[in-house]
Amino acid sequence: MDDRTAGEYWNDRYRESTRIWSGNPNVELVKEVSGLTPGTALDLGSGEGGDAIWLAKQGWRVTAVDVSAVALERAERHAVEAGVAGQIDWQQHELGKSFPEGTFDLVSAQFLHSTVELPREEILRTAAGAVAPGGILLIEGHLDWPDSLRHTDHPDVHFPTPDEVISDLSLDDGRWEILVSRAHDREQIVDGETLTRRDSTVKARRLPG
Repeated sequence: MDDRTAGEYWNDRYRESTRIWSGNPNVELVKEVSGLTPGTALDLGSGEGGDAIWLAKQGWRVTAVDVSAVALERAERHAVEAGVAGQIDWQQHELGKSFPEGTFDLVSAQFLHSTVELPREEILRTAAGAVAPGGILLIEGHLDWPDSLRHTDHPDVHFPTPDEVISDLSLDDGRWEILVSRAHDREQIVDGETLTRRDSTVKARRLPG
């Protein structure tokens, strides 16, 4: 496990390139959120802002959170260029130590993984608690390393299955409905290289009332 703090690690990672990610929203986010009535959204681990900007363009009022000041500055600039700066509140948080206030109609955690210490299960349970009645919790995660990284020095990173994600959330079955729980393949562009990943999607709805 890397001994840098989360902020140091991700600031260094983002400084490696002027753009790490494609700038496009995550495919499963678009698939699972399209058709929902826009309201308030929380984007956890917002990176360079691709998901938050897409949500804002669909009419959502977005709170976008990342640990990296470098990423947030870059994302805010992209939002200005996209004409949606006024619809996104960018907040710096080291999740597990601090979390945005309030409840949201959509809480999205896309690939919330890290090779530095990250209490992922605790964060996702907090995320579930931030979903408003009738709202959606959407969690997208990796299930393995891509071939190019499969034999790296990070054997201690565990990628949970959809069933494990749901179990770790400790949801009250009487207050939640599981809408999606599945594994699937996805192509990912990192630093200009196209990688094939095995990913998981969990989508749950907090019942009204």
